[in-house]
Amino acid sequence: MKKNVLLLMAAMVLGGADAAAQTVADTVRTVELDAVQVTSLRATSRTPMTVSNVGKEQIQAVNYGQDLPMLLSTQPSVTVTTDAGNGIGYTSIRVRGTDPSRINVTANGVPINDGESSLTYFSNMGDFASSVQSIQVQRGVGTSTNGAGAFGATINMLTDGIPAKPFIGFDASAGSYGSHKETLRFGTGLLGGKFGVQGRLSNIGSDGYIDRATSSLNSYFLQAAYYGERTSIKFLTFNGTEKTYMAWNYTSKYEQEQYGRRYNSCGLYYDKDGRMCFYNDQFDNYHQQHYQLHLNHLVSDRWKLNVALHYTHDTYVYDQMKTGKTLYLWNLTDDDELRGNLVQRKDGDKDFGGLVGSMNYDNRRGLTMNFGGALNFFDADHFGHVIWVGTPYYKGAEGSPVPLSGIDPNHRYYGNNAKKMDGNIYAKVQWEFVKGLSAFADLQYRHVGYKIKGMTDNWDDVGQIRINLDAKFDFFNPKFGLNWQLSPNHRVYASYAVAQREPTRDNYMENMGEPITSERLFDFEVGYQYQSEKFTAGLNLYHMNYHDQFVLTGLLNDEGEAITKNIPHSYRMGMEIEAAWKPLDWLRWDMNMTLSKNRAKDMVITLDDYSTLVNVGETKLAFSPDVIFNNSFTFLYKGFSAMLQSQYISKQNLTNYGFESMYSTATGTWETLQLKAHFTTNLDISYNFSLPELGLKQAKAGVTFYNLFGCKYDNNGWAAPQFQRDSNGEVMAVNTWGKRDAEAAGFAPSAPFHFMAHLSLNF
Repeated sequence: MKKNVLLLMAAMVLGGADAAAQTVADTVRTVELDAVQVTSLRATSRTPMTVSNVGKEQIQAVNYGQDLPMLLSTQPSVTVTTDAGNGIGYTSIRVRGTDPSRINVTANGVPINDGESSLTYFSNMGDFASSVQSIQVQRGVGTSTNGAGAFGATINMLTDGIPAKPFIGFDASAGSYGSHKETLRFGTGLLGGKFGVQGRLSNIGSDGYIDRATSSLNSYFLQAAYYGERTSIKFLTFNGTEKTYMAWNYTSKYEQEQYGRRYNSCGLYYDKDGRMCFYNDQFDNYHQQHYQLHLNHLVSDRWKLNVALHYTHDTYVYDQMKTGKTLYLWNLTDDDELRGNLVQRKDGDKDFGGLVGSMNYDNRRGLTMNFGGALNFFDADHFGHVIWVGTPYYKGAEGSPVPLSGIDPNHRYYGNNAKKMDGNIYAKVQWEFVKGLSAFADLQYRHVGYKIKGMTDNWDDVGQIRINLDAKFDFFNPKFGLNWQLSPNHRVYASYAVAQREPTRDNYMENMGEPITSERLFDFEVGYQYQSEKFTAGLNLYHMNYHDQFVLTGLLNDEGEAITKNIPHSYRMGMEIEAAWKPLDWLRWDMNMTLSKNRAKDMVITLDDYSTLVNVGETKLAFSPDVIFNNSFTFLYKGFSAMLQSQYISKQNLTNYGFESMYSTATGTWETLQLKAHFTTNLDISYNFSLPELGLKQAKAGVTFYNLFGCKYDNNGWAAPQFQRDSNGEVMAVNTWGKRDAEAAGFAPSAPFHFMAHLSLNF
């Protein structure tokens, strides 16, 4: 009897070991196959590029409802913006001062940037971070990628793989300004070691810190995968719907003085009794649906293949109240003196699809090669309608209304179509020709064909402008570098890269009648890294020399997007420092700092006589702080954890013309043309525990306090001063349009102290 028991116990142990080994083998295989999706685009530890890698654990530690840019806010050289003031709704990211339309974003190697604006609207991908396995941020030109040209950074996202075991999880957050997040996560695990389904359902909402800047974001992520011994086939679909009340006008300091820091001018109108009112339906409504089909194949131990088909469909509609406007500009009347209030509706749909692929070789002896490319097509329709018109009047005679005769309040006033073809091929080689010393070469050819045809909503002295654009671009983008692993602890690298990119739709639309051209960037980087078990540090020096860079003018268009124009010469140069130290098992310190100089050369301004041009020489580039500093301490004790994170961002100019203030002719005061420097602190306190007897594998409960000390600062803004000569003949910025800075500047205030409580359960 005793012998039988021992044999049974041995069988159970061996069987358990076999099962565990199989689980590990399945996990290793699926991870390897999933990684093929981004192998060709990502930098490795031997690639001579400036890179930050953000893992799942880091993402989860801050993912309590804010948009993805906010989760990357502490990465080196990063600044973020938030229209609503609390990181939910419309947010954006800048890297090294480069605006969001110049940052390439991919998910599993598939381009995410909008085909026309090159922007990535993360509010259309609500809670996408909950389905992301890792993010790599390549600063500067980076390695060749698919989609929009990287002119300041690349954000490469890899979505979750199918875990080996089934799971279900629930995340919930709630806090200030009616903010909340609910996420249901689930997965079948690998059925038979080969099949699996994994997904997520999310709901995020907020009233916003700024008045009426509400957000309602709903999304899902679903994937099904088959994993063979050497092949995986994965189908992904994810979607996002957002309904966000507009807060993109921003407000002047004068308006904030009159109505409070949270004042939002979007939707403003006055009723017949002169009372201030706000249009209820000034919402942006957007739906974005993504599909991806990936084939990953391990051809051999040395060759890996990835091919992916993708398709994205977007639909949008938004209404805007316009007050005191010339109705002629909406094709409502032939009388160019007649004015009135109206509601305009802009809507349309976009289709984006294509094929991306790569072949990756690793001889396991220091030579790797990546060959790949993409062919993508984009088709978009844009329309404008007038859905309501108030009682017209003539300027100066508001009390004498004109009959509505002949005015159609259900009227389309423009419509146009855009088509774009974007194709690229690249070859990358990394060769360790001497032990520890490797060379890197990356050659990319990219062709872009872009057409816009139809009536625009722009006017000139002749009339409404019809566009018939047919532009073609051919770019050759070489990149070279050396990486020297001096020892297991020390590494140095250097690289030189060229990037070129085409103008965006907005570049064309906002500069109609003016010559515009593509941009070129020459990026030189050199760095050093030290790594040991308890301490790591790095230093990177960069010089980014731009030809014909599109820079912000300080103005916004009707959609709240920044208007840009070409300037012949500009540059960004700086030093990035990173360090991490773990002196004790329960204490970790992380920091990074960027010191930079960002300049435009030979900036030319036009005086308010609209004819005199003045060269103001070398000036600071807008939204490019000289200093960015991040510091965090992480404490761990048994199940308790705490993270204290601080950030300092120095002042930023709102224009590229070098003026830090403007003179108000109405009040005789000097008003700022800057975002002031600010220092903020966040604190997260959490407790991790499990209740295995109830099937609860892992749970986390806590609270995050944002802007702990209530710093009042602005995260974004715009400015459009006029320019005059003073009594000494010196050029100065002025505001002749309104009191103080009214009608000449706007600011996006960030929320003072606020919080989010959070709970995560994993079964």
